Amino acid sequence: MQSLMQKRQQIEKFRQSSSLSLHQADQLGQSIASSWQRSKQAEIPVDREAAPLQIQNQKNEKAKSSLDVALAECGEELKHIAEQSSMVIAVGDIGSTIVWSAASGKMRNAAERVHFVEGGQWREDLVGTNALALSLKTQQSSCVFSNEHYMSSIHDWVCYAAPVIDPYSKNVLGVIDLSTTWSNHNSLGLLAAERCASILQSALLNYQQQHLFIRAFAVPQVLFNGKIVVLTPRQIEILTILALCPQGLNLEGLHQALYGERKVSMGTLKAEMSQLREILGGMLGSRPYRLLAQVEADFLQAENALDAGYTESALKLCRGVFLAKTESPFLCAWRDCLESRLSEAIFKANESDVLLKHLAHFPEAIDAVERLIELTPSGHPAHQMLLKYREEH
Repeated sequence: MQSLMQKRQQIEKFRQSSSLSLHQADQLGQSIASSWQRSKQAEIPVDREAAPLQIQNQKNEKAKSSLDVALAECGEELKHIAEQSSMVIAVGDIGSTIVWSAASGKMRNAAERVHFVEGGQWREDLVGTNALALSLKTQQSSCVFSNEHYMSSIHDWVCYAAPVIDPYSKNVLGVIDLSTTWSNHNSLGLLAAERCASILQSALLNYQQQHLFIRAFAVPQVLFNGKIVVLTPRQIEILTILALCPQGLNLEGLHQALYGERKVSMGTLKAEMSQLREILGGMLGSRPYRLLAQVEADFLQAENALDAGYTESALKLCRGVFLAKTESPFLCAWRDCLESRLSEAIFKANESDVLLKHLAHFPEAIDAVERLIELTPSGHPAHQMLLKYREEH
């Protein structure tokens, strides 16, 4: 207990410093120090004591994600862990909004006071440094102790978080956080968070027995039940169209979406569909044509991230041009729409590191350059470099 109190006092000294030295940042931990810096820049109201709550009817419109289904399967087990360990357990989506929580009697009131409950929005730019957001940012397990938290209302907490990773696509689907009072801090807390993440991942594995994952950014690829399926570019286009039209399409509608005015016979498309049905082991319905497997895709995840206002997550997912070689009028129109929405989101983004990463993948992304110019002080050396970059491109 004495050593924990000393740790709190040392952190408080760091908090009072106008800027941290390299040695102090090293003592604090680089991820916490960087998070503090981002939190300061975010202009979070000084009197904020609780996370903003998501409007309930917005949440109800959201389609059930694989994370929701996994929670339905293992929620009771997680709830039992929370009660036995005198903790609050929360599961957040990729944008740090809590989608599920359970608390012991000891932590319930404290969690409700700060909105560490379903609907609580724990993004770093809204509430500052916290384990849930930090774990998503670094895509690693994170511990935030006591007054390392930005909001003073949770200085009595210690939080351990671990990302929840899709067993098949390896994409981060969300995060799980275990929180208790700082005096109960234990070095095994991170292991407990990772164990809870693995419980969720096991539930995902059970749920995804007939699972199709489509990658359409950069190098297109399809995984069926975790294994790469060798498909032609045309077959990948068909699966992508059907993933975007879950209600299904008749033969004429699919032909129009895929070929437009090109002179390709209906028989050619029928042959493609027969081949696909064979490859997918009957997971392709007809009349109308539709996918019967559990479908997830990087482009659907990017679209959902944009719908939820999670610009950083959307940009992370868009690691290349969506089906760069497609001639499908439907897919070209969808790509144009996505790129327009991404550009709009870029002009609202406030984090330079996210935009720089996007620029590394898309050197021609002038919208990201323009936004970086706006975010960089005119006297900064990077400002001049960005102006020059814009002229050259």
